[in-house]
Amino acid sequence: MDLLHYTFFHHALLGSLLASIVCGMVGTYIVTRRLVFISGGITHASFGGIGLGLYAGISPILSAALFSVLSAFGIEWLSKRRDMREDSAIAVFWTFGMALGIIFTFLSAGFAPDLSAFLFGNILTITRTDIGMLLLLAVILSVFFACFLKTILYIAFDREFARSRGLPVTFLEYVMMLFIALTIMACLRMVGIVLVISLLTVPQMTANLFTYSFKKIIWLSIGIGYIGCLGGLFISYYLNVPSGASIIFFSILIYGVCKLIKTLAG
Repeated sequence: MDLLHYTFFHHALLGSLLASIVCGMVGTYIVTRRLVFISGGITHASFGGIGLGLYAGISPILSAALFSVLSAFGIEWLSKRRDMREDSAIAVFWTFGMALGIIFTFLSAGFAPDLSAFLFGNILTITRTDIGMLLLLAVILSVFFACFLKTILYIAFDREFARSRGLPVTFLEYVMMLFIALTIMACLRMVGIVLVISLLTVPQMTANLFTYSFKKIIWLSIGIGYIGCLGGLFISYYLNVPSGASIIFFSILIYGVCKLIKTLAG
């Protein structure tokens, strides 16, 4: 309980809650649309932005956010072309971003930067700026989902039906890709590039064990994601291991226990 007296722990608790809300909404769309590997491509492509930021002397998170958004739009555009398969488009941006990030990192002046914080994350180091960014994104996403939930449902389950209803499918798909990229960047300090995709999928997979309702999956995944963050946070603090790995480990542990309970009950 002594942890509750530390400011950095307060930041971690609030950041975990906001990240769970953001990932709960965006992750449900990702899992429903089967965009897990596209999200993985955006995540790893963001490493190019981090390397560029370190080389240019600007905020790596800011440059990574810009790089992620452009990569998300690029993947979405290439995957809709008839002369390019979706998995090929993902591979192009995935490998290009990683290669560019490594090159710019080694070209950076001075000592080689410590990339572990970007690769594996550390929730105990998040700042007020990170929390503010998560809060702003959570508010925007909440308003967007409240206004366009039915349209998002149509697009997630049946794009052709949504198109036949005259809905702006292409525009909303690009908007959702934008939100996916921004969510990945907002959670980068928490779990890092390597593990952020798990935060967007594992709580939703766990929630999907108990319900098939889109709305209920969102609410359940927010709660499950927050429990996973709290458990991983305590594991990280007491064992002195990276918080990102601890959060994902505990989240997958929750999934395993729930899967076992569902199997035994069935």
